[in-house]
Amino acid sequence: MTAPEVRTRAVRLGPRSLAALCLVSAVGVAGFGWPLFADPGSQVAAHAQDAPWLFAGLLVLLVAVVMATISESGLGPKAVAMLGVLAATGAALRPIGAGTAGIEPMFFLMVLSGRVLGPGFGFVLGSVTMFSSALLTGGVGPWLPFQMLAMGWFTMGAGLLPGPDRLRGRGELALLAAYGFCAAFAYGTVMNLAGWPFMGALASNVAFDPHADVTANLARFLAYCLATSLGWDLGRAVVTVVLTLALGATLLKALRRATRRAAFETPVTFEPR
Repeated sequence: MTAPEVRTRAVRLGPRSLAALCLVSAVGVAGFGWPLFADPGSQVAAHAQDAPWLFAGLLVLLVAVVMATISESGLGPKAVAMLGVLAATGAALRPIGAGTAGIEPMFFLMVLSGRVLGPGFGFVLGSVTMFSSALLTGGVGPWLPFQMLAMGWFTMGAGLLPGPDRLRGRGELALLAAYGFCAAFAYGTVMNLAGWPFMGALASNVAFDPHADVTANLARFLAYCLATSLGWDLGRAVVTVVLTLALGATLLKALRRATRRAAFETPVTFEPR
């Protein structure tokens, strides 16, 4: 008889972790979307000067997510080490296709990591990976906090997919590939939203109009995405699908084996001698 397979448990998301994630997500939604609802007389361009404050606030909230996850799930040095290894790997993968038709292999690693390690760990991993890659490539700027938020959501979403304990094999790979395809477009769309309201030199039919209502501006934004970033987002989505289907089974097995050996949530017990 063969030994029964030990299930891999994702890092648990407790009440404090959930509250911290909801708070940082609310800050992110406000940071991305407030220009659409701002008063026409407001100085929308001043939003670019607020990015350092958003960046500082995001770091504080991110630390809160990490601390809440550690305190509620018992994460130890092994979990922190895995976070560092995965973040460093993702940061190293990002420059491979920089500037080349959306060839960004780091996204498939984020999808698979979020699937195995859960939404809380996934959000932290996505944010830390984007921060690390920005330091590596010199991409630090007002856009960085938005990239950290978007990548955190991207990775967290993979941890929220159904069937983490039951779905395996081709069905799981198909689910992850489908999620990666859709989320790659979603990432590009929200990142477009971060910069689009402040590009006043655009053609009038796709530029943000502070005097128009939300519906009209959303139509302009859709036209802007189709005209500027559709090809890039499609490249990112296709690369994510191909790498997930080609390497997903092997990487999922490695991540689950590492998680079992790390025993993130195994309580320490003392047996009498």
